[in-house]
Order: sequence, then C-alpha cells, then structure tokens
Amino acid sequence: MEIFGVPLQAMYGQLLLGLVNGSFYAMLSLGLAVIFGLLNIINFTHGAVYMLGAYAAYVGMSVFGIGYWPALILAPLAVGIFGMVIERTMLRRLYKLDHLYGLLLTFGLTLMLEGLMRSVYGVSGQPYAVPDALRGATDVGFMTLPNYRAWVVVASLTVCLMTWYVIERTKLGAYLRAGTENPKLVQAFGINVPLMVTLTYGFGVALAAFAGVLAAPIIQVNPLMGSNLIIIVFAVVVIGGMGSILGSILTGLGLGIIEGLTKVYYPEASSTVVFVIMAIVLMVRPAGLFGREK
Repeated sequence: MEIFGVPLQAMYGQLLLGLVNGSFYAMLSLGLAVIFGLLNIINFTHGAVYMLGAYAAYVGMSVFGIGYWPALILAPLAVGIFGMVIERTMLRRLYKLDHLYGLLLTFGLTLMLEGLMRSVYGVSGQPYAVPDALRGATDVGFMTLPNYRAWVVVASLTVCLMTWYVIERTKLGAYLRAGTENPKLVQAFGINVPLMVTLTYGFGVALAAFAGVLAAPIIQVNPLMGSNLIIIVFAVVVIGGMGSILGSILTGLGLGIIEGLTKVYYPEASSTVVFVIMAIVLMVRPAGLFGREK
C-alpha cells in the first residue's frame, strides 16, 4: 500500500524517526526555554552540555563500569552541578547587562568544551551500547518498532510533561516565576532567590544532559554532536515562543514529524524546512506560536 506514491512502511519509518528527533528537539528546547523564560539568559552552551551528558555516560561505562540506567541519573546530575558552577562563577555577573554578553560568554564556553573533548577523544565517534533490556524490536502490526527508540520517545515526553507541570501548575513553579519577575519581593518572604536561580539553571542544563544520555546509544558520542543540533533547537524555541515551556514541547515534536515527512516527499528540503517555517512564523507572529506579544 502506498500514500502519494510512498510505501506505507517507509512512511511509518520516517514518522518514527521524526518523532525520535522531535523528542530530542523538545527536551533540548525545553531546557533552553526554562533557562530563558525564568532567568532571561540565552544559553548557547546547551548543545555542549548535551554532548557532555553523552560523554559522561560513555566515561561512566568505559572507565567506571557504570551502566546505562544509573547513568540516566548520574550524568545529568554531574553536568547539572557543572552548570551551577558556571552560573555562580560567570553568568551571575552578567544578569544586569545586555543579552549579547551572556550569548558571547556561553558561545565561548561552547568552543572551549568542544575543543577540550576533541583533544581528549578526537573527532571520531565513540560507541555506546544499547542496554540489554531495550534491545531488539516489537512487531506492532503495521510496523516493526525498535524498542530503544520507543523508550526514547516515552522517556522524553514523560520528562517534558513533568517539567511543564511543575513550572506551570505547582507552588514551586509559582515561586520560580515570581522570583524572576520581582526577586526583592520574593526574598522578603524568606526565599533564597540566588540559590533558586542557580538550581533552575542547573536543572535546565541537566535536561540537556539527560537528552545526551538518551542519544548516546543511537548516535556515536562525538564532540560535535551538540553543535549539529543547537541551531535547529534555537529555531524550535523561536517558533514556539521564547520562554514558552509548552510551546517548546509541542513545537519540538511537531517539527520533528514535519522534518521526517519532508525526508519522504522532498528530501532536498529536509535540512531547511525548519528554518522556512521559522521565517514564516516570525513574519506572521514575531513572538512565536505560543509566545506572549509585548
């Protein structure tokens, strides 16, 4: 059976690939949206910390014998702590300055981290095995579904939705939003706003590292794996609306699926379709699909 001249199996395969890519777009853009929406920082190191999460899992496996499941917790925790150190020692000095200073600092840090990993591990990718429990595939009737890719989609959606719920629907999220809009008032109620800002930045970085651990068994771990994604992820954030948590999740998933379908019907445009959509959205709605007009 074919749809517009494309075999149904090929269509399902590309939809799955698009959904997996969309899951990574959603997680990475979610971390960016958390950091920008709550801290007003354009964090260009997001691709680098995604890469660091994958390398943390690889080093844990190859050097310390730490398996995949512990790495899902330990790698984001370690990279999140690294992010909090960066926030405390560098970014905190730039909060009252123009956004350009933070962008330049985080871009410089990205180049340093990528250069460090290239000097230690080289440019060739390092393999990371799929955990035994998730190997193989399952026949779901209309297609054969790889178990690990199904896990990536489920895990990404779970983390994204939990993050959205905490920030938008809980008292903790209300404190975070209030602390960024009026920190002096929140501090008057006895809340340590600087610590809350540091923890929020660390959490946003940890989200990217978690995505890096999820990606490690799918693609080879290499120093440039983050730079290959970060431009698309910034486009996702712009389309969804800078600082919009729900917009980042929905836009990331949607654009991943659109990208997958484009590879089926017009492969030459698959690498640019996201940016074409971004240009159209900015012309029609400059604040993004889910952003707030000022």
